[in-house]
Amino acid sequence: METRRIGVLGGGQLGRMLLEAGHRLNLDIVFLDPSATSPAKQLSHRTQDHITGSFGDPACIAALAAKVDVLTVEIEHVDTDQLSKMSTTEAAKMDIFPSAATIKLIQDKYEQKRHFQSHGIPLARFLPVEPSSATSSITQAIQQLGLPLMLKSRTMAYDGKGNYLLKSDAPAEIAKAIEALGKGQRPLYAEGFAPFVCEIAVMVVRGRDGKIASYPAVETIHRDSICHLVICPLRKGNRSTRERARQIAEQAVGTFGDGAVGIFGVEMFLMPSGEILVNEIAPRPHNSGHYTIEACLTSQYENHLRAILGYPLGSTEMKVGSAVMLNLLGSSNSMEEISSVVRASLHVDGATTHLYGKADCRPGRKMGHITVVGESDAQVQDRLLPLLAALPASYTQSPSTAYPLVIRPGLSHPLPMVGIIMGSDSDLPVMSKAAEILENFKVPFELTVRSAHRTADLMNTYAIEAQSRGLKVIIAGAGGAAHLPGMVASHTPLPVIGVPIKASVLDGVDSLYSIVQMPRGIPVATVGINNATNAALLAIRILGDTVSDYRQAMIDYQVSLEQEVEAKIESLDTMGWKAYMSK
Repeated sequence: METRRIGVLGGGQLGRMLLEAGHRLNLDIVFLDPSATSPAKQLSHRTQDHITGSFGDPACIAALAAKVDVLTVEIEHVDTDQLSKMSTTEAAKMDIFPSAATIKLIQDKYEQKRHFQSHGIPLARFLPVEPSSATSSITQAIQQLGLPLMLKSRTMAYDGKGNYLLKSDAPAEIAKAIEALGKGQRPLYAEGFAPFVCEIAVMVVRGRDGKIASYPAVETIHRDSICHLVICPLRKGNRSTRERARQIAEQAVGTFGDGAVGIFGVEMFLMPSGEILVNEIAPRPHNSGHYTIEACLTSQYENHLRAILGYPLGSTEMKVGSAVMLNLLGSSNSMEEISSVVRASLHVDGATTHLYGKADCRPGRKMGHITVVGESDAQVQDRLLPLLAALPASYTQSPSTAYPLVIRPGLSHPLPMVGIIMGSDSDLPVMSKAAEILENFKVPFELTVRSAHRTADLMNTYAIEAQSRGLKVIIAGAGGAAHLPGMVASHTPLPVIGVPIKASVLDGVDSLYSIVQMPRGIPVATVGINNATNAALLAIRILGDTVSDYRQAMIDYQVSLEQEVEAKIESLDTMGWKAYMSK
């Protein structure tokens, strides 16, 4: 491969992780950053090549460009006019990705929205705010878009900074909003408030050849408008939500054409109707994509480098079952609170800590992050709990900390791997045996009633949504005609295990025959009549194919069965059969 030197405008934590990915490919990367000891520069031996200065300074940008073959950014607040000159002047023409025009368009969030609107990308309604008549423009926006109303800065806004939620049309409140957003010196726009179910993000990478790929959709949970947790994969919505989010994100990036080369973070809202609205886009690696380092086959950072260099894009698929990223945000001027969480992470399997090397800790500053991976949502939640417990009290009191979910004994697990369903509550005495086995093996499960005949729509929805909710196996108990297992199997790609229930007539043979006589193409595993115990054990064996803990638990269970029989043999040999029978 041709060796090309890369220059990066910005040397913060995103640049640091970009450099880590570059090291593995033996890439030569230098940075422009105001700090001589920025997070990225700390990891590089090229101290004599880095530029110390503003990434908005044309002279500094030119000095960096003179040292490299390709320019890219890890922050979008750069001098795009200077970048444009360097990309169009023949004497000094060089590769800049994303293009100066793309970055410039994204810098102005109002123009970004107008661009997306012209390409049919779904958005919340928005209107301009005229600088010369801001108060009257905002009043008109309230009349058209209603209250509450989001007022947003068009430029230099991030992590919630530059946003103001206006709840009243009183002149004093409007004046207060204008004062908070730059005292009338910054351009604004108004946006209709989106009462979203959750916030979604998708990382999209586009190569120089126009090929495009996206990472799994994730849920982002914010605290004080700063990303607190990233949960992957997204579990909210229905079975099509994740795929639609990826499609919309790819379409949004695609609207920038050839200028869109590299990684882009697309932030979106999932609405109660199921509609997905694009909020905004970042032309660089993004906080919501940190998890890709440990959880995906190719990280967002490596794929960004591949894209801008013209290399083939790497796979964006996950290599683990589940992942959560926890941001380490300063809550005071002391690093000790961050250190306490880091110390806790060293005791957690599947946890990887990234500290950014920032000299000063202060409230709200991103000091690092921890990614926790595992084989299931439930396992990751269990691993995350001690980290959340180690956070300062101000974190745990935040109402936006909607994760983890509460687990209560005797009720369905909020993050189940196995679904136990039955046609009627009269089947519960039989199906409870499956629940007892799963509980003993510490397998997260849910238990509910779904009748194939009396609640056909509920049954269909359950089967259709099962995989997207994280279920791996379904155990379905049914008596009589026993349609439930087969109907569920026809609507889901998951393995379905049928349990024939003994009815008041025919001793359950009718149910057994019904389940085993599924038509070709609709496979259903079947256990003995009323044998929900075996159904649960089979489900655990299926899970054990990918989850090592369950595989070992099954081995231990089989050993216990063998030891139980051996103990009986010994007793029989020692006592004799008559004494054994009387015992």
